[in-house]
Amino acid sequence: MNSKNNIRNSCDTGETPPRRSFLKTIAMGATLAGAMLMGAGQVQAATTWKIQSTWDAGTVGYTLFEEWCKSIEAKSGGELKFQCFPAKAVAADNNALFDAVRNGVLQGMNPFTLYWAGKIPASVFLSSYPAGPDQPHQWDTMFYSMGMLEKTREIYKKFGLFYVGPIQHDANIIHSKQPVNSLDDLKGMKIRVPGGMVAEVFQQFGVSTVSLPGSDIFPALEKGTIDAADFVGPAVNYELGFSQVTDYIIFGPPGVMSIYQPVDL
Repeated sequence: MNSKNNIRNSCDTGETPPRRSFLKTIAMGATLAGAMLMGAGQVQAATTWKIQSTWDAGTVGYTLFEEWCKSIEAKSGGELKFQCFPAKAVAADNNALFDAVRNGVLQGMNPFTLYWAGKIPASVFLSSYPAGPDQPHQWDTMFYSMGMLEKTREIYKKFGLFYVGPIQHDANIIHSKQPVNSLDDLKGMKIRVPGGMVAEVFQQFGVSTVSLPGSDIFPALEKGTIDAADFVGPAVNYELGFSQVTDYIIFGPPGVMSIYQPVDL
């Protein structure tokens, strides 16, 4: 089975009108700028944006992100290029990534919002969370029909960021070294979760939670430092080797990543 089909990467902007509109706006702006410069007898060099993802290099998630970044030059008429980076390439962790975009070291990022629940409490509801939406169309309805996109942009504007839109991926699953047949079985386990409300819910069932970047999960499982890990879906988790050091899987809801760019307030 082709692992690329396991991720619904809606960064491929042909899926919804708002996403098509975003790139269409970029392309129209580039065309106008190009026409003005040609009239002045000058050549406009392409603008390059540096964008870092939280996907690890070599995973299907990052491969699809690379393909999307490479497509921007053609879609913008050659006026805009995206130079993409995998997790930790420029910013070492999620907090550093947030600050790198705010400070202009990077011009964009492709992260999970819930990593910043401490900075922005509402961000936990913009990605997969306990008892939240479990189908792609439910996320689409909230973002594009119920005002969630506009409200999210209002929130991130306060931090000098522009929320471009959500990117859905396959269902979250938890890889475990021991069987979990009931909530009681969670008591005493040490599990990697993203933090925020997700961690708080697991803690209510007696779980000791820890937040680790994707590249650190495999060695932690292998050494027994943690008993289980919630990361993303089966395609990426398989590529990171989680199935080699665990025997059990617990299913969770689909996840939603995001793309941002800084905005001058």
